[in-house]
Amino acid sequence: MTQRTDVVVIGGGQAGLAAGYHLRRLGIEHVILDAQTAPGGAWQHAWDSLRLFSPAPYSSLPGRLMPVQEDGLYPHAAHVVDYLTDYEKRYALPVQRGTRVESVRRDGPGLRVETDSGSWAARAVVSATGTWTRPFLPVVPGRREYRGRRLHTVQYRSPSEFAGQRVVVVGGGNSGAQIAADLAHAGIDLTWVTRRPPRYLADDIDGRALFDAATARRRALEEGGTDTGGVASLGDIVAVPPVRAARDSGRLTAKPMFSRLTPTGVEWADGTRAEADAVIWCTGFRPALAHFATLRLRGTRGHIATAGTRAADEPRLHLLGYGDWTGPASATLIGVGRPARDAAREISALLSP
Repeated sequence: MTQRTDVVVIGGGQAGLAAGYHLRRLGIEHVILDAQTAPGGAWQHAWDSLRLFSPAPYSSLPGRLMPVQEDGLYPHAAHVVDYLTDYEKRYALPVQRGTRVESVRRDGPGLRVETDSGSWAARAVVSATGTWTRPFLPVVPGRREYRGRRLHTVQYRSPSEFAGQRVVVVGGGNSGAQIAADLAHAGIDLTWVTRRPPRYLADDIDGRALFDAATARRRALEEGGTDTGGVASLGDIVAVPPVRAARDSGRLTAKPMFSRLTPTGVEWADGTRAEADAVIWCTGFRPALAHFATLRLRGTRGHIATAGTRAADEPRLHLLGYGDWTGPASATLIGVGRPARDAAREISALLSP
């Protein structure tokens, strides 16, 4: 049986909820389909020590400030899950859990969303599936011969599972630095490798400054000015307290990227080796957009060309929360509100007689 609604939002994490908030404010009928069985999006799968870069008031979705966490300035992931759960209930957002979208197809004047539990006919679709379900693992020589444990950021939880082991962490971004620091503080035998020397932001910069930088970039581009570079111009790693402490104590020193994996570890181009019981790849993600394969919209690096949040070649489709190409800072809690509002307004105009 095919159900009908004006808008189908795919994904019930922070971006999907922000879209639902603005669609509801405009009185647009919609449903939010989420593959997960519990609220909280990717935050419910984060590692134990993960905290936000910004204080709670600077990490909020539209309409409701995140409550301040009692035991620290920067909220931990479980606090974010509680906030998103409350947000969903507060605005009575129509989330259907445990529904996996398999494909989106053109269907006359609308789009048909096929799921594992039936189909939906919609006049417009918002995709807000994020990237967490598509971890990227680089192709490295020797990967098939390596006998140790290989895992990605998404599978890491805490240092306790690596007690007494030798661990290599790969990646010079925030997740790599934070997981490496987490292991270093626990006394794990750590080797941290990065493709280029780590670029730390100034110690006094947190998510507030990063959002300001993204906002300045958006304004400059909208006004036809020079691209400021946004967040990328400032550095790669926010020096949150655990990272700062590990760095300043000398326990967080990066080595250049190794050239290959060996059966028992890693090897650099000069023949130097390091033994490793586990390699943790903090090497980023790709957008989770496989459900749009039949629309043939994807281009470079799996992205879909957009004008704002709207797909350039499919005006009934909007993408939200994947990165700057779907709105400056749109992959952040505080940053997703503006592009979600813009998408809802465009959809409202599309649906108007």
